[in-house]
Amino acid sequence: MPELRKDLTTFDGIALLIGITIGSGIYSTPYLIAGYFGSYSEVMITWFVVAAFVMMGGLIYAELGTRIPTTGGEYSYISRAYGPFAGFLFGWAQLFIIRTSPAAGLAIIASDYIGFFVPLEGWYHTSVALGIIALLGVFNYVGVKWSALFQRVTTVMKVGGLLLFSALFLVLLGDSPSQLGSSAPPLKDVGFLTNLIPALMLIVFTHTGFDRVGYVAGEMKNPRKVIPKSMIIGLVLIILIYVSMITIYHYVMGMEALRATTTPAASVASMMLGPMGASVIALLAIISAVSSINGTMLSSSRVYYAMARDGIFFKSFDFIHPRFRTPTRAIIAHCFWGGVILVVRGSFENIAAGMIFAILIFYTMTTLALFKFRRENVGEEPQNDVEGGIFKVPFYPVLPIVYLMGVVGLLVFRVIFEWEKSMIDLAFVLTGLPVSWFWFRHKKTSGKRKEEEGNASNV
Repeated sequence: MPELRKDLTTFDGIALLIGITIGSGIYSTPYLIAGYFGSYSEVMITWFVVAAFVMMGGLIYAELGTRIPTTGGEYSYISRAYGPFAGFLFGWAQLFIIRTSPAAGLAIIASDYIGFFVPLEGWYHTSVALGIIALLGVFNYVGVKWSALFQRVTTVMKVGGLLLFSALFLVLLGDSPSQLGSSAPPLKDVGFLTNLIPALMLIVFTHTGFDRVGYVAGEMKNPRKVIPKSMIIGLVLIILIYVSMITIYHYVMGMEALRATTTPAASVASMMLGPMGASVIALLAIISAVSSINGTMLSSSRVYYAMARDGIFFKSFDFIHPRFRTPTRAIIAHCFWGGVILVVRGSFENIAAGMIFAILIFYTMTTLALFKFRRENVGEEPQNDVEGGIFKVPFYPVLPIVYLMGVVGLLVFRVIFEWEKSMIDLAFVLTGLPVSWFWFRHKKTSGKRKEEEGNASNV
């Protein structure tokens, strides 16, 4: 049976992390976040707090990835820690809402920005979005080298463009009056925590992606070296880019003007460089969205394959194409369901709203798994040292405990202050419960039947 090709390097890991993480968030969420605060300083303090927690999460996932350096990422960690039932529920949530939703939502954003150049309305807009998902599916289908190459190219373009944008505007800002000191009351006077929770959810959404590097560990040349380097270098670059972009938005527009635009990067470019600058930013937004879709597709399809390989998901997904050496059926399923979500839910806001709460639930589970693996010395067998030692989270157990408290606290506060939305998000995840019950019952029945037939044939 063909196996996954081990072609991915540290550069690919960094490109994957950055490519997934920097999607449309930095282009679409800052104006929403500004509405929950009164000043730039309040916004930046919140961004830095989230960035610190994301870096802690990256360190935790780096250790998990080196302890269990196999394809599947979080699925492998959760299954090893809690058993196949929890692993199935995680994989179901990935396919049903968490990882296919970004493909649908970002395809809509990319189609929106394509409409900046070519007017798109109605089904033309939807067809272009579906076409983006299909085209990226082809790249992933024909080989990990092609999808990884696409990820490299688009990530270099995306990061290079954002760095150039930041550098150019930092130079130009010297001749512009600073709006960093501007202030305005929050758009809704509903209390500090009630404003803080949705803002935190939006900032976390903008940073999601670091957790998916381990999904393709089975295709890395040396995952125990690639994963930690990819996590640390990739996250530092992302934080620097985000801080620069947010600062530029507030410097040029201030609180009130930022709240008034849904495209802050294009608005800044238009104000300082004219229509041509806005066009360049629109192109960057398209590249960012498409790169993120590709990175998610490349990583998440391996989860479905890993589950099928372990016998707890559709058996047809346990298939490696003999020529392309990729999990082609899992890729097709990811593209198909992403298209269904796109057509059924329709808007980026509706699609994105349901994923963060579910992601935080599994961040909690994987962090608890780290404590279990430390106690049981998982992955520390001497024979594994050939590929390098295990990366370990510094200042253990303090950093993982702080991170866990932050994630659980955000979950609890979200349930308290936005309980209706939280229950809807939780319902999406829990749809996997009856499916898993049927699946494992069917598997157990099939196993007994085969055992009885085997005993009968031996009589």
